[in-house]
Amino acid sequence: MIEVNGLSHQFKIGKKGKETVIPVLEDINLKVETGEIVTVVGRSGSGKSTLLNLISGYIQPTEGEIFIDNQNVTSCNESKWADFRLHNLGFIFQSFQLIPSITAYENVELALTLKGVHEKERKARTEKIFKKVGLEKFMDHYPSELSGGQQQRVSIARALILHPPIILADEPTGSLDSDTEEELLDFIKQLNHEMGITFLIITHDEKVAKIGDRIIEIVDGALDEEAYAS
Repeated sequence: MIEVNGLSHQFKIGKKGKETVIPVLEDINLKVETGEIVTVVGRSGSGKSTLLNLISGYIQPTEGEIFIDNQNVTSCNESKWADFRLHNLGFIFQSFQLIPSITAYENVELALTLKGVHEKERKARTEKIFKKVGLEKFMDHYPSELSGGQQQRVSIARALILHPPIILADEPTGSLDSDTEEELLDFIKQLNHEMGITFLIITHDEKVAKIGDRIIEIVDGALDEEAYAS
């Protein structure tokens, strides 16, 4: 489902012609099978989020190739990437990234609007997904009126609304207390089991890492799958 071959990335800082090159990732090879939960751990600054940004097309790699669902997406321009993300990827972020000026319902419905789905179908699908995440009574609330756990469930509803085969999660429990974290992890496992969604999760939290079918560590910009092998 996700395959990364020889992926390397560098950042350049400073004035043109006098840049300092900072290597972040080096020769990454990774394969995530359909229906897997794979967690990637590593220290702050190890390159975890950079890897996720590369796989989701928000930055272009210095070297290497990225295949998603057998499609080589490495050289897609931003327009093609935007369309590809809309149809194939869902995202969960630590900071929820909900639009504060619109309701929870409108935050989730928005992707369907952008895709051109008819209003009647949008309503049916949005209400159904809110029931799935257990927030049907909170659809008309604004993000500021919801707890952290409820906001993260809204963000999951938003990620699920277009039925993506893959969800990419960046520190999905980082803003939650321990009880809410436990609930969310159980929900992720439920979605994986019931809907067959593939999850690639970036985390520094050992508890989150342990829900993975495989745990991979990034050490100094390189992957080390053996570090957590049982």
